[in-house]
Amino acid sequence: MDKVPRYRHELKYIISYFDYYNMRGRLRAVMKSDPHTVDGRYKIRSIYFDNYNDKALREKISGLERREKFRIRYYNDDFSLMSLEKKMKIGDLCMKVSAKITDKECRRLLDGDYTWMPSHESELVREFYTKLTAGLLRPRVLVSYTREPYIYAAGNVRVTFDMNIRSTAFCRRFMEEDVLDVDVGDEQGYMVLEVKFDDFLPEIIADIVQTDKMHTSFSKYGACRKFG
Repeated sequence: MDKVPRYRHELKYIISYFDYYNMRGRLRAVMKSDPHTVDGRYKIRSIYFDNYNDKALREKISGLERREKFRIRYYNDDFSLMSLEKKMKIGDLCMKVSAKITDKECRRLLDGDYTWMPSHESELVREFYTKLTAGLLRPRVLVSYTREPYIYAAGNVRVTFDMNIRSTAFCRRFMEEDVLDVDVGDEQGYMVLEVKFDDFLPEIIADIVQTDKMHTSFSKYGACRKFG
């Protein structure tokens, strides 16, 4: 079954490793590590889809208020945790709809076989089929990175640090361990801070991350498309 979504605030910033170490120590005093991590972190690998005219990329660059993009993602090299995701944004508000798919279904999709999709139990998969065929969506970039996530119950807050961000255009190797990719950010000495929350950001968290003093937003998809 697809998850029931809702719009949440989502803020993304480029930060230095100095900022990371400073924030992490203070966040650990008030937030909990996400229970799904292994030693406090997990690996994420995603394929992002776009059309022949790079619609999603162009909308991001132009700062279009309303936009959407599709991706397939799995965690910690575990194909049983694979899902199709549709991410919708209205300004700083974001909503994600997800549906579980199998590694076999993913392989068929990457081979150009969509015949299994119209009768899929998930409405999201059926919608994606329409976007693939009518909207001419195709896999455009493979993105891999390590995430260190923290959670806070009040406000349903999630603060994450994304590091070791790597990219390649060779999407057919999505489920292979060895991928020929390139470093997107760490050589420049930065990582990505994401702050997500429902209706409010508790003051104790806001004082630590100090998003009001940050002005540089970041898109992993946009950054990784520079390399493919």
